[in-house]
Amino acid sequence: MGIADKAKNAAEDVAGKAKEQVGKVTGDKDTEGEGKKDQAKSSLKKAGENVKDVFK
Repeated sequence: MGIADKAKNAAEDVAGKAKEQVGKVTGDKDTEGEGKKDQAKSSLKKAGENVKDVFK
């Protein structure tokens, strides 16, 4: 994957962490869950990129 894709995934992870923290502070479980979901999605994309990098 390209550097742009990796940067986009890293930004998604950071945004997910921020959303999770906002949810914790405000007591909003939905927002907290969305943040965790965003982080998980980012982690899966990163794992996929790592597998592709191995086969290059």
